[in-house]
Amino acid sequence: LSLKFGDVGNLKGLVIRFLLTTSYYQLSVQNWFSLHKLQLLYNHSIQATFNATRIYAPASYSYHCEHVSSLQRYDALLIPSSANDLSKLWEVTFTDFQIQGFNIQEGHFAYAKDCATFFSPAILMGLVMSLILLLVLAYALHMLIHLKSLDRHYEYKASSAYFAQMKDNDMGDEKEPLRSSGNESDELRNQQFYKIYI
Repeated sequence: LSLKFGDVGNLKGLVIRFLLTTSYYQLSVQNWFSLHKLQLLYNHSIQATFNATRIYAPASYSYHCEHVSSLQRYDALLIPSSANDLSKLWEVTFTDFQIQGFNIQEGHFAYAKDCATFFSPAILMGLVMSLILLLVLAYALHMLIHLKSLDRHYEYKASSAYFAQMKDNDMGDEKEPLRSSGNESDELRNQQFYKIYI
C-alpha cells in the first residue's frame, strides 16, 4: 500500500510504502492482517525502512491508533530495521493513524481495532482508584460489624440488676434487739454484700 504526495512542493518524489501481510489463525478462526514494514522512498530509492510491531487486526477490521511513531515517547511501534541503516536519521510519526489493507467495502474503513493496551495510564489510574475505594468499603464494613458485636456485648452486660434472694431464716437472724438502759437498738449480725451489674 503506497501513499504518494503527488505535486506537493518538495514532497513530490516522496512515497510512504506500507508492506502488509495476511495470515490465518486457527485459534481465532479468521484471517488477520499485520503491518510488516514501512518504507520511505524518495525519487524511487529507499531512504529508510522500519519494522512495525503490534500493528495488526482481523482482516475484516481496520487498525486505529492515536500515534504510530518511531519515537520512544509514543511507544515506538516503528523500529529501524538495521543499526547500519539510514533509518536512525529519520523520525516518523503518524497522528490519528488508521489503516485497512483488505476487505475494503465502498471506500470506507471497517470497524477499527484500537491500539490501546489493557494497561494504559487511564486504565491503571481507574484500577488504582477502584482498589482504594474497595479498601475503604472493606474497612467501613469491618467497623460496622465490629460495632454490632459491641452492641450485643453491652446488651448482655446491661441486663436488669440482680439481687440474690434472701432466705426466710436469714431474715430472722438479720436483726436482734439489744436491750440496755431503756434504749432499743438493733445489731446487724449477718451482713451480705450485693453486686449490681449495669
